[in-house]
Amino acid sequence: MKICLINHNFEYAIRHIAYLFFPNEKIQFVDRKYIKQENEPYIESVLRDDGVAISVLTTIMYTQHANACISQRHKTVDRDNKCGYDRLCRDIVKLSFFEAATKVKHVNIPWGILTGIRPTKIVHKLFEEGKEYRDIKKVFEERYAVNERKADLAIEVAQHEKRILTQLKRRSIGIYISIPFCPTRCLYCSFVSNAVHKMKDFIEPYIDALEQEIMHTKNIIQDMGWQVESVYIGGGTPTVLSPYLLDKLLNTLCNNIDMREVKEFTVEAGRPDTIDEEKLRILYNYRVNRLSINPQTMHDTTLKVIGRNHSKDEIIHSFALARNVGFKNINMDVIAGLPGETEDMFKHTIKEIERLSPENITVHTMSVKRASRLHEKIGEYTLVHSDIVNNMLMFSQQFLKDKNMFPYYMYRQKNILGNLENVGYCKPNFECIYNIKIMEEKNSIIALGSGAVTKIVDLDDSRIERIFNLKDVREYINRIEEMMLNKNKIYNFLYARYKEMK
Repeated sequence: MKICLINHNFEYAIRHIAYLFFPNEKIQFVDRKYIKQENEPYIESVLRDDGVAISVLTTIMYTQHANACISQRHKTVDRDNKCGYDRLCRDIVKLSFFEAATKVKHVNIPWGILTGIRPTKIVHKLFEEGKEYRDIKKVFEERYAVNERKADLAIEVAQHEKRILTQLKRRSIGIYISIPFCPTRCLYCSFVSNAVHKMKDFIEPYIDALEQEIMHTKNIIQDMGWQVESVYIGGGTPTVLSPYLLDKLLNTLCNNIDMREVKEFTVEAGRPDTIDEEKLRILYNYRVNRLSINPQTMHDTTLKVIGRNHSKDEIIHSFALARNVGFKNINMDVIAGLPGETEDMFKHTIKEIERLSPENITVHTMSVKRASRLHEKIGEYTLVHSDIVNNMLMFSQQFLKDKNMFPYYMYRQKNILGNLENVGYCKPNFECIYNIKIMEEKNSIIALGSGAVTKIVDLDDSRIERIFNLKDVREYINRIEEMMLNKNKIYNFLYARYKEMK
């Protein structure tokens, strides 16, 4: 499919909308003279600004008998605000394209033209401008073509987040620690993760290098006068570590980082086949107070398909073991739209998980990530239709609401089925502080380990600095000195305030 853009260059935005409606087409942006060839699908998007109003005309010729033209106008244009003007032009171009494509391909796209990761950021901005619920909902529906249920969801999530965000201390930060090892690599996984049987000789050297980075970070935190409010150890699967290495890591962390102000200490114990009582007691003794046990599905057949070597019975056993050790805040992840699963299968998973009564249930939507095995072998699997996946999400939302669980954070991903969403639900007062922080970018997160991305937030200047660690485990180990020096960018980014403190 050839696409011609006239008087604008919003290629990136248009490409994402085009893939929602024409997922099997090869998209090519061309000059106008190459576009109108007989019997060939083409799209033309023309932007005009007459000094009074912006107008966009989108023409889509998908077959010989399907022609759609839509014009959108907006008269309130602030030409002095260059950023606002560009954003307005982009959104009108996307909306015109969206409405034309909807007439050609009758596809349900609940989030309209929104393709970003954090739709709740729009809500928070409108809250800050003094907008009420009704006004915000109108913006979502009219400016972004978001359907009513998704608009309500975004606003509800932001309202719950707002309660947590207003309690955050200005000098508080979070710490993320990456353990990039797993028993096996899941079919859909694109994270920095390495199968244990291939990397067993590197696990202990990795922990040694990680401990060096922790000790270096201690000095930065002290110099900046920061208080650690949340700690999140993820991966990978952190509980794949032996009891000895798990204890060694946590001992180094707790002896070098002041944990007295930590409200939330999460460890992902994602794979039930990596959990035993000894490891759980080590975590509990170091005051880990939030655990994540992630079944993804409660069907043994699907567990095999996605590359997991445990059963649903092991999930139930591991959960009970964690409760017996004393964990009172447990999250469980599930995925809507796993290959081969029906709507009834997903409903069964949600009901089985809820029966265990975890404090958090995070409902992810299947995403076909480029770095995953699923993407490499996509022809071997049947993906669930987007309308069915949306039904799964709607069921989980209503079912969990009826069980007194509410949505408290949300994010979206590229290549997610149906352009849908991931939502975290929790019982009252069990919101995950770290999840809200990482989504809304109101606090700095110092990230340690292979593939970890530190995010320093300067609220005074509305800036964010990202500091990337090497993804390859071997390179991270060999270049740990470089990783530690790289953290000193924090001083440079916050130079003025750092000088004031000194």
